[in-house]
Amino acid sequence: MKDLREIIDNSAQPLAQLQARAWLLHWSLFVYFNLEDGSQALLDMFLSPAYLNTIQTSCPHLLRYLVAAAVLSRSAPTSSRRLKDLTRIVQMEEYQYSDPVTNFLKDLYLDFDFDKAQERLAVAETVVQSDFFLSGFAREFVENARWLVSEVFCRIHQRIDIKALSKTLNLNEDEGERWIVNLIRDSRIGVEAKIDLKSNMLHISRPHTTPTATLIETTRGLAFRSQAIQAAIGSGQQGAAGQQQSRNKRPVVA
Repeated sequence: MKDLREIIDNSAQPLAQLQARAWLLHWSLFVYFNLEDGSQALLDMFLSPAYLNTIQTSCPHLLRYLVAAAVLSRSAPTSSRRLKDLTRIVQMEEYQYSDPVTNFLKDLYLDFDFDKAQERLAVAETVVQSDFFLSGFAREFVENARWLVSEVFCRIHQRIDIKALSKTLNLNEDEGERWIVNLIRDSRIGVEAKIDLKSNMLHISRPHTTPTATLIETTRGLAFRSQAIQAAIGSGQQGAAGQQQSRNKRPVVA
């Protein structure tokens, strides 16, 4: 894959380069969804500025696999930042492509509509089960999606009715209580939580966010967008240089 990417990146014709990248994106699905930790490798490639631009230009239907890979990579250290970046991308490209998998991300991270996200997840599960590449990851996808719903729910509430959260996750009350205990123990949502068994409520306290941390979070995506702009400018300059070189090589007719 690396060698193919280098060959394509060195192509002088912008249109041929775009077509080759689209071809490689599609065929890479056979590779990444049959590799251990392939979801993470898929994210690295698909979110690189040149290939993300190709997806947005030529093949937005691949956003389904990009979102699915991000959900499957929930436990990765960079998953939170990537999910936020991907939500913005899904929102921008909604006019030309959307499906239950991409809409689940939008409902959860953009609209914060938990009821709609849970309904969408039920439909997305059916879509994933019938998808050639994703069918083997259906159970893992749903499990990770529930974790994401729980994490976002805990981030924006201070007092949570365990029964209500269990209903949101399509779990009974006992399963919901165990789920919440595991969530607080294993997740990286950065909160302290206590369960009041008498009132069946979850009480959440958050550390104070410093202005420096807020500034870092606000500007985190600037580097990614700067790389995308730089790649677009470089591609345009490379194409212009290639065309000029082709004209210079043309024989002069007397």
